Amino acid sequence: MTMAHALGVNTWVWASPLTDTALTELVPRIAGWGFDVVELPVENPGDWDPGRAAALLADHGLAASVVLVMGEGRELVAAGATTVLSTQDYLKHVVDVAAAVGAPAISGPAYASVGRTWRMSDEERRTRYAELRDGLAPVAEHAVAAGVRIGVEPLNRYETSLLNTVDQTLDALDGLPDTCGIALDIYHMNIEETDMAAAVRKAGPRLVHVQVCANDRGAPGADHLDWQAFLGALDDVGYRGPLVIESFTAENATIATAASVWRPLARTQDAIATDGLAFLRKVMP
Repeated sequence: MTMAHALGVNTWVWASPLTDTALTELVPRIAGWGFDVVELPVENPGDWDPGRAAALLADHGLAASVVLVMGEGRELVAAGATTVLSTQDYLKHVVDVAAAVGAPAISGPAYASVGRTWRMSDEERRTRYAELRDGLAPVAEHAVAAGVRIGVEPLNRYETSLLNTVDQTLDALDGLPDTCGIALDIYHMNIEETDMAAAVRKAGPRLVHVQVCANDRGAPGADHLDWQAFLGALDDVGYRGPLVIESFTAENATIATAASVWRPLARTQDAIATDGLAFLRKVMP
């Protein structure tokens, strides 16, 4: 039997960048629909106030998850020392934000800016993975001190050439503490993994966070995905964290461009959240 998970939704469904004003408007609605978790993107430090967010979520009985955003100029590999240092500072800031709002982890592609792709030889790939470990190590140390895990997210081949699969991510993270693990997004997995359930099992105890959506980024359930196999694999590895719906609005140029969302993915943005929530409640006990 599939275990029940806390269910969440990312504010990117409606807004980017997240602001205090947007969060104040969204949180009561998200709570009213019956979600357990609100996922908070940190696009740029200062976009929203973590202390204010923590109080707002507490007032509505909601927990938080936090995602990092690797925009242009945020690089831990194949980059100059100044760029790597500024990226490490940004990631440490995201760790501090997570600690402030009570989120157990930060998740995202903590290695290179989204959309940066290039062809690599096997030798260069080994070099870049070593750079990634070196670049993440001080962030991981900072996260351990803060009691926060890091979920490194593999993306599809159109958004990065560095980490596309669980196998690659495990290889890249080898030698880093177990608190630095893997975040899985079912959208990317549907493109890159030949067997999503098997990929979850490979991630095993290093699985930190899970994001869900339909195969086209719409509401979970409006798709061709094998949800029972996926959820069963999460059970098998003992994943107890939330399932968070991540999608985007075509009305926002920044995120729509990054995610290539050029059309509405449901009858309304609210429906991505509410229909997805209803489906996930139905497939879990």
